[in-house]
Amino acid sequence: MLKLMYITNDPAVANIAADAGVDRIFIDMEVLGKAERQGGMDTVQSHHTPEDIAKVRTAIGDQAEIMARVNPLNPNSQTEIDDAIANGADVIMLPMWRTADDLRQLVRMVNGRAKVMPLLETDTAAEHLPEELIVPGIDQMHIGLNDLHLCYHQKFMFQLLTDGTVDSLCAELREANIPYGFGGVGRPGSGMLPAECIIAEHYRLGSQYVILSRSFCNTEKTTDLDEIRRVFTEGVADIRCVERDCAAWTQEQFDENHRRVCACVEKIVKGMGA
Repeated sequence: MLKLMYITNDPAVANIAADAGVDRIFIDMEVLGKAERQGGMDTVQSHHTPEDIAKVRTAIGDQAEIMARVNPLNPNSQTEIDDAIANGADVIMLPMWRTADDLRQLVRMVNGRAKVMPLLETDTAAEHLPEELIVPGIDQMHIGLNDLHLCYHQKFMFQLLTDGTVDSLCAELREANIPYGFGGVGRPGSGMLPAECIIAEHYRLGSQYVILSRSFCNTEKTTDLDEIRRVFTEGVADIRCVERDCAAWTQEQFDENHRRVCACVEKIVKGMGA
């Protein structure tokens, strides 16, 4: 089963998510350069803090892991990582890294106190991945489709699933025996690119992690905790149902789903215009 990750700093929502079977609560402290890179996009910019980690840890106990995304490497990185771990982070995610030296710095700063999950979202990192994966101390890796598709001047992040980029990166991670995931997913039965098709792509590619997107449960629009609980309970169950089906698929079924994804993505991109 995929390990599900959800971005929130609200202890009550985190507790609901963990109760529903979400595996990892994602505290997002990245702010440096994010607004400039993703300006005009409908993406989440969270402004979470190390104190949020402690509050969420109190709320969820050991029901789920807590992952903290820190800022890209900067003069305060050691302090950011220390504060995240001191407040209860189990996993540190570093965005916008580019080189093996960046990864060595990350591993050195974490120093075995938490799991290390770099976020692969730059073209430089993607194009030199084999030499970067020999860095000791990388526990997992997530392929970030938002910033990576911008690096390649694409219109839609899931074009990376149809042009072979994600296939190639997953193959390299699999060869290096590093667990990996990519992108996000909404609730099955929704989205221009159906969530069940994306989940099947995770199974085709051997992915182990996925972020539950804002469309899965947008707590800016849905604020009633009973409704949020219903959305999470039913939504996670729907995902697990799709996964059980995918686990029994043949290669021909995965190939057919991939063709469907390619057709959907092409239609979406054409609809976006020039």
